[in-house]
Amino acid sequence: MDHIKQIEAFVHSATRGSMSAAAQVESVTPAVIGRRLDALEARLGVKLLLRTTRKLSLTFEGQAFLEDCQRILNDLSNAEAAVSLGGIRASGHLRVSAPAGFGRRHVAPQVAAFMQANPDVTVRLDLTDRLVDLLNEGVDCAVRIGEMADSSLAVSKLGEMRRLVVASPDYIARYGMPKNPAELAAHNCLSLGQQRGWTLRQTPGGEVASRKVSGTFECNDGAVLHEWALAGKGLAWRSMWEVGDDLRSGRLVSLLEDHAAPAVGIYAVFPQRRHLPLRVRLFIDQLKTTFGDSQYWEIGD
Repeated sequence: MDHIKQIEAFVHSATRGSMSAAAQVESVTPAVIGRRLDALEARLGVKLLLRTTRKLSLTFEGQAFLEDCQRILNDLSNAEAAVSLGGIRASGHLRVSAPAGFGRRHVAPQVAAFMQANPDVTVRLDLTDRLVDLLNEGVDCAVRIGEMADSSLAVSKLGEMRRLVVASPDYIARYGMPKNPAELAAHNCLSLGQQRGWTLRQTPGGEVASRKVSGTFECNDGAVLHEWALAGKGLAWRSMWEVGDDLRSGRLVSLLEDHAAPAVGIYAVFPQRRHLPLRVRLFIDQLKTTFGDSQYWEIGD
């Protein structure tokens, strides 16, 4: 607390030109301001202000220090207001990126809720499955699923997501249910491509490995595979975010649950910034509250 008071005394004295003016702002005597300035300069080991009977002037070090101090006090004020009742409101433009399918189902509704709660914020939501370059494309926050590669970007975990092998009750009635990953070879597996296997545990609780599957149909659009699974045309390996509601309603059945791979993370990725805008921080907090609740995924959309 003493350090903050010293910094406030320095900023007020430097910006108002005298210790008397600074004392009026802080409702103390000029002598108190003087002692705080002396303590600050002694602690830093550098002269910040040249004081005469008529005026104050900044040293070279004082000028540089003043800019940092003003920013610190402003950030502190904003932080206190942001968490207090009736605090400052988020404003400005927020640009968000998310995977197309996941973003359509789960990020877009969060954007709508965020805009309703923060009417002074405008949002652009870009839905794409390519890896967006946040810095060069001016994106404030990207939602990503899976392991995060090391980078200069900041990462905040929002929740976790499981992937499951699913089929319709009609398919199971006609062709049966695989008891282990090896039996997938006897089933029509709907896949994104032969080069992309399904990640499963080889035995319950065992090691995770990618298993190549085969079938009569491949498609590079996961939504199509989802629809074909609902239609009883084969097994599909889909994320809980996509099939959770179908599992709850019974339109799809989860298979090989003992062989399911560990959940993967859902992350918010954003540029490394010392001073993240309030609108970005609040949006990430909202996503974390929603996606971090396991019941959200069990209930479905």
